[in-house]
Amino acid sequence: MRTEDKMTEYIIDERGIRDDLVVVVGSDAFGSGSEELGKNLMKTYLYSMTEADVKPHTMIFINNGVLLTVEDSPVLEHLQALAGSGVTIYTCGACLNYHGLEAKLAVGEVTNMYSVVELMNSSGNVIKL
Repeated sequence: MRTEDKMTEYIIDERGIRDDLVVVVGSDAFGSGSEELGKNLMKTYLYSMTEADVKPHTMIFINNGVLLTVEDSPVLEHLQALAGSGVTIYTCGACLNYHGLEAKLAVGEVTNMYSVVELMNSSGNVIKL
């Protein structure tokens, strides 16, 4: 299916993956304010994304967002479901290293800032959480 909007043209494939959409997750909480509420909102957001008709092509986890892609993450099952549906998941290697979590990555692949820049610059749409 080819969809057009006023600024860009993009493709949504048969799995519901939108070819120009990148979501960058820089925290383990959604929004600012209450940390507990933010963590619950992030869990709900990621679950809702598994149920959405249209999903991003790529998700990039940086800074404290990497806490979501490792063993014992409260959202690991949602991220694994997204990966299983075709969403590419990347986690910042320097961020994993900073947190001492290099060996605990449980979904997706490790990436570096050069790749993050390339992915963001070449995308038609970037959403930063």
